[in-house]
Amino acid sequence: MPPSDSVPAGTSGVERPDAALSERAEQWAATMRGHTHGDLLLAHEDSWAGPGTTDTVDRRAREEAEDAHLAPLATRASGAGNRPIDEEPDPFRTCFERDRDRILHASSFRRLAGKTQVFVFPDDHQRTRLTHALEVAQVARSVAQALGLNVTLTEAIAVGHDCGHGPGGHASEDALSIYVDGGFDHAVWGADVTLTPLNLCVETLDGVRNHSWSRPAPATPEGEVVSWADRIAYVCHDFEDAVAAGIVSVDMLPRVVVDRCGATRSQQLGTFVRAMVQATAESGRIGMTRPIAEALAAFRRFNYEHVYLRPASRAQADAVIAVLRALVEHMADRPNLLPDAHGLDAGSDAALHLAVAHVAGMTDRYACRQAMALLGWPRDRLPAGIDV
Repeated sequence: MPPSDSVPAGTSGVERPDAALSERAEQWAATMRGHTHGDLLLAHEDSWAGPGTTDTVDRRAREEAEDAHLAPLATRASGAGNRPIDEEPDPFRTCFERDRDRILHASSFRRLAGKTQVFVFPDDHQRTRLTHALEVAQVARSVAQALGLNVTLTEAIAVGHDCGHGPGGHASEDALSIYVDGGFDHAVWGADVTLTPLNLCVETLDGVRNHSWSRPAPATPEGEVVSWADRIAYVCHDFEDAVAAGIVSVDMLPRVVVDRCGATRSQQLGTFVRAMVQATAESGRIGMTRPIAEALAAFRRFNYEHVYLRPASRAQADAVIAVLRALVEHMADRPNLLPDAHGLDAGSDAALHLAVAHVAGMTDRYACRQAMALLGWPRDRLPAGIDV
């Protein structure tokens, strides 16, 4: 039965919670049709807002304006963009805006919410791969905007840069590399496998593929900015999460970091961004002033020694590797368990590739649940802290 709006005897007229809920539900339902104004439908009864003109700004006009104000070597959007499969251009959005939007709506991006940044099964306040990607986009946008680069391309690369990551953080690369020619690199896998169905522009894919410093340089200045923004963001926020978890303290930071960059995330991010803008303006090359870059390197080295490679992190990584390899081998031998297997032979190269892709796309918890359900693994063989 629906909740009652009646007030029972003895309540002195105090409204029952279910009655209040019903009233709110009725008010919300009443807005379904919006508010009519002639032939126009408005969201609010007292809506007034408008652009002040009946003109629209189409994609071509925006591309022309973009071309006029961007820096000489910034990447220009043009038409539908350079895509693996030709498309008709959008009437209003630039090609890089479409790329950014496609990534934001992709399931591979949403699943980053359930994938490790540093802590497997993070608590409510710790970063995930999704929040990391958003923070990278913020840092990258700040730099790109100051340098007159294409902010939208920068954002597209940033939000997509980690979509190829497997569950359990970088341990997934160690786990899956034995099954992939040349090894499993989340950057390459993200561009060449995970994001392929989105038919993104080659500039966006290049930035994703080459955002890691171990890779060749990106082909665009926007991609270079994301390479730096990724490192800046994770060094700062991983340390902040580790402090909140009681693993390290601010007092432990190397003196060069505190003296040159500050002790808080806000101070550190601001310092790194300004150092990038300053260095690029002075040299014409995207980089960072040497004293601040040295502090960033010392900061990153500290994180590796005290956070990423601490014994608990190594134990978690070992458990992740065991789970992922067991799942890949189980599914490669039973391709009927894989989506879109289409009669693949058990143990074939094609079945193995599909098994790797399927396992790489899993969230942390789903991978552990699959290990328990398909392999009968006990909890004590899973990474510590699983709450399935």
